[in-house]
Amino acid sequence: MATASETASAYGARDHARAQDGTQCDTMPVLPASSWPTPPEGIAAEDLVWSETLAGGNYTHKILARGTELRLTDLTGDACAHVLLYCADRPWERLNAADTVKVFWNAYLGEGHLLLSDQGRVLASVTEDTSGRHDALSGTSTLVRNTERYGDGTPQSAAPAGRELFKLAALKNGLGPRDIPPSVSLFQGVRISEDGTACFTGSAGAGTSVTLRAEQPLTVLIANVPHPLDPRPAYICGPLEVLAYQARPTAPGDTLWDATPEGRRAFLNTAEHLNAKGIA
Repeated sequence: MATASETASAYGARDHARAQDGTQCDTMPVLPASSWPTPPEGIAAEDLVWSETLAGGNYTHKILARGTELRLTDLTGDACAHVLLYCADRPWERLNAADTVKVFWNAYLGEGHLLLSDQGRVLASVTEDTSGRHDALSGTSTLVRNTERYGDGTPQSAAPAGRELFKLAALKNGLGPRDIPPSVSLFQGVRISEDGTACFTGSAGAGTSVTLRAEQPLTVLIANVPHPLDPRPAYICGPLEVLAYQARPTAPGDTLWDATPEGRRAFLNTAEHLNAKGIA
């Protein structure tokens, strides 16, 4: 750590800052993405377009091309990835958690589930899931609730709320607070009991992962914060590994395309829209 005298001048501060070049922290983006030390099995390093380890209480965002696969991994069993998706070229079309649940007659996200917009189009598909502990019903944490629980919920505090982090990520993509809909949560589960009570089921453990495939060009926002129903009194959230790599979108004839009548119609809606725009 530099002393005050070493950074007292602009030259000293510059030299100290430049001395940090190349320093690698446990939680940070890796640039270029292809330099990630351990690409997923079967994925060439040159296909990586996003490589990052996201600390608990932090957020990240990226625009992804159609067909890109995004693999999220809970490294310690304490991550909770709250995810929002927007069409990259028209952000008013965005993730609709309610339609994602009701169209497929299933409140529990998992492999094969499709994440829908309110236009009945597929934004992303869940191609792999080793966790099975997710939530499409509760949304993320709020400033008011975190202040009640932890004493603060502002982005710069020790207990930032998910919605406050989403606001920052949204602003960096030309969006405002009114553009933040309910999110889905990955790696910390909730089940609904017979009496309608939401029961927190927690994590499936360290090392589980979820892979989302972008079926349209997407703006992705991620806030890694404790689930709002997590009963633990402390603000606990572990690191999240974020890797994205070039792949291909779901196409007619793929198993996922024809898995359900509802899914087939959603893919057809998406294909019709993209074809009209000249995106094959």
